[in-house]
Amino acid sequence: MFEHENDTIAAICTGTGGAVSIVRISGPRALDAVRSVWRGRRMPGPDCPRMMLYGHIVSGAAEAGAGEPSLAVFMPGPHSFTGEDVAEIHCHGGSFAARRALRLVLQAGVRLAQNGEFTRRAFLNGKLDLTQAEGVLDLINAGSERAGLLAERQLNGAVGSVVREIRSEIVHLLSECESRLDFSEEDLDWMPPDELCGRIVSLHGQATNLALTARAGALIRDGVSLVIAGPPNAGKSSLLNRMLGYDRAIVTPVPGTTRDTLEESVSIGGISFRVTDTAGLREAKQADPVEALGMDRSRQSLGAADIVLWLLDASATTDSFSAQFEGMDRAESAVRGKFIPCWNKMDGASMPPDGLDRVYASEKNEAENAIEKHPVFEHISARTGDGIDGLFRRLEETAWDGLPPAVQSGAAAVSERHAALLEQAADHLNAACECVRAGSWELAGSSLRTAAEFIGCITGETATPDVLDEIFSRFCIGK
Repeated sequence: MFEHENDTIAAICTGTGGAVSIVRISGPRALDAVRSVWRGRRMPGPDCPRMMLYGHIVSGAAEAGAGEPSLAVFMPGPHSFTGEDVAEIHCHGGSFAARRALRLVLQAGVRLAQNGEFTRRAFLNGKLDLTQAEGVLDLINAGSERAGLLAERQLNGAVGSVVREIRSEIVHLLSECESRLDFSEEDLDWMPPDELCGRIVSLHGQATNLALTARAGALIRDGVSLVIAGPPNAGKSSLLNRMLGYDRAIVTPVPGTTRDTLEESVSIGGISFRVTDTAGLREAKQADPVEALGMDRSRQSLGAADIVLWLLDASATTDSFSAQFEGMDRAESAVRGKFIPCWNKMDGASMPPDGLDRVYASEKNEAENAIEKHPVFEHISARTGDGIDGLFRRLEETAWDGLPPAVQSGAAAVSERHAALLEQAADHLNAACECVRAGSWELAGSSLRTAAEFIGCITGETATPDVLDEIFSRFCIGK
């Protein structure tokens, strides 16, 4: 838990390795702290707010011009990120310069900030609601363009504004129920029970629909788990290298070259895919002990994947197709996610794409004596790149399948925390409606009050210190 929230705090708020590092100071002694370690022809102060000044970092006893050239700026509260007085020192990038500047600031009587403490102070001082604070973290962790845009929308209040509207209406209906208890003897202009219940039902629908966007939000924020699988030498590692745009995996003509899973991230259609290249799957008796361990890991990856891309070797002899189809069917039955079959090595295929697909359909019908809906195959060459664009479109469409179109077009998407609170609020709204129909106004008011508390926890209006501690502990120091 954050203690001494009126203290002046400091931390490095930029990552290591950039051209410039920033030491941020926030609190009532921010100006004194920066003036104790920095000298310039003009000193930061209320007379030049938000003005970037040139000078030097110095120790307390050093003369002006004796230390590292740097910039300083003072941003008086409440017009700052945290809502408090904030000062920053912009020094050379890298580890040493920033750490030295921070050490001098801490020696001036400032304490080191805890994880997320700057953003927490912004929340406590009304500069951000809790959804916007979480948007800061999402923006830091964004691994794709869509994730970044979603975080920006949340940071700009897209989620918070919708949630506050729902809570405001719940509070209004709560006052209606409570007035019936407080002034039961008087003939006031109360809302008819059917109308009141109808408005509660409408709020229940809004809360439920907003909670349903959590799956899309998780897809955008966390990305999609994509496993490339198939028999040995089907070109799985070559496809991974093609997707990444550089040679990450070792590729040889020898079956069983890949012995372990290899994971990398790639952005497709603005969605981050966590792509896992797996060891080829074949009969255990053909594999040595090391390859067998790799195949075990491949099977584990298949079971946990959101999407499995199963490669078949189109350049192989037609006699091997039956074994390839059997392996694919076994794998598909073990997959919990979505399954995409794909013919690879089309540059060396013995027949055109429709011919390959007919071979599979023919074998299935012959074996089962039935006409089935057979899978839609992709056709690519990982070596030449042919068909890759079509495969990418298929992967993007598969990732979005079943998700709300509104989120795809830019609407807000909640997190799992938000969704859980919305679902709990929806349950209490449903109970409130039943109580209204039964004329139990005290119980209806109690259910509406609880629903408002759950909704308020999303934006932080009713969040407990434990909830805040859990959320801000996920931040890094300096944010």
